[in-house]
Amino acid sequence: MKWQQIPLGSIQTNCYIVENKDKTCLIVDPGGDGKKLLNLLNTRGLKPLAVLLTHAHFDHIGAVEDVRNTYQIPVYIHKQEEKWLGDPALNGSQFFPLIEPIKANAADHLIKDEGEMNIGEFTFNVYHTPGHSPGSVSYYFAKEGFVISGDALFQGSIGRTDLQGGNHAQLLKSIHDKLLTLPEETYVLSGHGPVTTIADEMDSNPFLNGF
Repeated sequence: MKWQQIPLGSIQTNCYIVENKDKTCLIVDPGGDGKKLLNLLNTRGLKPLAVLLTHAHFDHIGAVEDVRNTYQIPVYIHKQEEKWLGDPALNGSQFFPLIEPIKANAADHLIKDEGEMNIGEFTFNVYHTPGHSPGSVSYYFAKEGFVISGDALFQGSIGRTDLQGGNHAQLLKSIHDKLLTLPEETYVLSGHGPVTTIADEMDSNPFLNGF
């Protein structure tokens, strides 16, 4: 199993393709540039099984319908952001004047509980990591040694908490209780910027002093 980071959309949000040996894959946070993403998937002969969303801010959902309609696959999101996909006020797109309001259809599956998920041959764990947004989740692939953290944890930084439903104290608790308990060698695949590790963020992230 391997993963690929692809910055997409107006603010270059990281989309991730998690790929198995049989060419099946999961698409995490298709934020925009639908044609570019679909062309890459087609060129590589990949077979998407599902779209996983870490949360429903506009820069993470811009190409959801392109992928879902092309491959007829389900979309997963946390239950606390069930209404965000179709509401530009909740997903934030209406507040950015240079961006068209983004509306996507409702998710096919709501994530209600933490724990193990299985899609095709993919097995991973879902952690509820709110703070950046109320329904933020992280997807942890234990055997492969990486976690897709959305906008919870970045290299040298953490997610902003001044948007709809954000909570700084809650975000720090999510990072401390869920992410920093992972093995230190775990790769952190963030929603923006470069890949980091749990160890590096424990050692040098200025927002996590004391953790």
